[in-house]
Amino acid sequence: MGQPRPAGPALLVCGIIARDQDAADRAEAALARAFGPVADRSDRIPFGFTDYYREELGDRPVRCWVAFRDAADQSRLAEAKLRTNAIEQEMADGRGLRTANLDPGILTLHNLVLASTKDYDHRVLLRDGIYAELTLRFRSGRFEPLPWTYADYRTEACLGFLARCRVRLAGLPAAAP
Repeated sequence: MGQPRPAGPALLVCGIIARDQDAADRAEAALARAFGPVADRSDRIPFGFTDYYREELGDRPVRCWVAFRDAADQSRLAEAKLRTNAIEQEMADGRGLRTANLDPGILTLHNLVLASTKDYDHRVLLRDGIYAELTLRFRSGRFEPLPWTYADYRTEACLGFLARCRVRLAGLPAAAP
């Protein structure tokens, strides 16, 4: 019979798609207040992978990712998504439209799991309408996308950022649940 084992080290990371550079800065500051100091950030790249966010974020949104300094408890991914949803609402403009879309995820030595409010055949319910999606797996020395991995998570900006974070993660102890 298998025995439960403590989870290995993990980091909370968050993808940011923002209306502009200022909104990205405000989103990063709000995330740092919620989750602690940012230890690493990706380059900011133009987000032109889909028109899904055009109504809220305009024609030229920016995309980036941040990672937090302290080890994360993997079991708190749903809680992180609920908090980022609240931050999105706090940052909404006068018309109630988001100025940033925030996607938290858990990075381990083996994979990246993102949280989502959207159910789909490759997602698993965590709690309170929050689902987990295995987005990238680490194999043969690199992160590999899966058939459903979003295009922006396939970019060098994202993969290089996650590779740097994984190196730092390898030296961290696991977070206490």
